[in-house]
Amino acid sequence: MTAKLHCFGESGNAYKAALTLELSGYDWEPVFVDFFDGATRSPEFRKLNVMGEVPVFEEEGTVISQSGAIMYHAVTRTGRFGGAEGEAEEVLRWVLWDNHKMSSQAGTTRFLMNFLPEAKRPKEVIDFLQARLKNAYATLDTHLKSRDWIVGACPTIADISACGYLYYPEPFGFDAKDWPEIDRWLGNISALPGWKHPYDLMPGNPADRAPN
Repeated sequence: MTAKLHCFGESGNAYKAALTLELSGYDWEPVFVDFFDGATRSPEFRKLNVMGEVPVFEEEGTVISQSGAIMYHAVTRTGRFGGAEGEAEEVLRWVLWDNHKMSSQAGTTRFLMNFLPEAKRPKEVIDFLQARLKNAYATLDTHLKSRDWIVGACPTIADISACGYLYYPEPFGFDAKDWPEIDRWLGNISALPGWKHPYDLMPGNPADRAPN
């Protein structure tokens, strides 16, 4: 039975789950969630996920939310992207680091800068978040020196988690050219067989709603 991932293209957290499923060869399909029209606030969606967030994974009665949990589920089912023996804790350490230090800040900053009316964009908040993000980029860039992947010799969900927002075209203060090791690493990820850009992997794209 084909698994379903409730998601939308603009969500970097949904992208992490979708990309893990895709690269691991999971039998899955995307289900579009119209976030910008309030779908995640509806009673129907809250029955699916009381947290009111995407992504949400469904398979044969199993429902999982939060990107890290979905990625971990894919690892346990497929045996891929979990790291070599003895690396599980280090993979988890970087997934948690990304969620706390980078993706949460990047997602918020990108939303404030691109999906709010310009007059409502809080400059001081954006400046604060971008400063925190620069520290996160510096941490990752330094860590990636002389290594191809975040943990060990092969790609893991640590890489898939940390890249979640870094392929998007909307500006939020990240330019890969400013971070050569991250730029190289993103190239490694996009060269993996089956890799797709978030707007090609999941339904939903700002261009889909652009006025004619």
